[in-house]
Amino acid sequence: MREIELRTGDNERVAAAVAGALGVRYRANLLPGDKIAIVRRYQARGHTVAMVGDGVNDAPARAQADIGIAMGVAGSDVALEAAHIALMREDWTLVPELFRLARRTLRVGYCNLVFTAVDNMAGLALAALGFLPLVLAAAAQSLPDLGILANSSRLLRR
Repeated sequence: MREIELRTGDNERVAAAVAGALGVRYRANLLPGDKIAIVRRYQARGHTVAMVGDGVNDAPARAQADIGIAMGVAGSDVALEAAHIALMREDWTLVPELFRLARRTLRVGYCNLVFTAVDNMAGLALAALGFLPLVLAAAAQSLPDLGILANSSRLLRR
């Protein structure tokens, strides 16, 4: 189950306006310790927690979260150090795009892994059975690299 909630140190009025625009539940006036406690509570229940924050006050909770995303933190070293991922501008629409890109990257990586394993097994089997000279088998080990580069270049497309 996925839950999206706004937990903020901002006042009630600001939190209500932002949460209303996003269509999510909220809790306002939280201290950094409160945010860490909330992250730990969700983790204790077995949830994977992604924490998005834009400042130093969010850094401890981002560091505790399974996925810490710093947003719009150009110049804030503490905020960047406590994050796994840094978005260089404050644009909430980048967060879903970030997860789509991460899933795409994993798919391409798995594909590369399978391709390399199959190629190596085939090359080793052919060399072991004497159908492929050892020198040619060694040279053929560089061919999967070209396939991996070509496959990975798909990530450059939007």
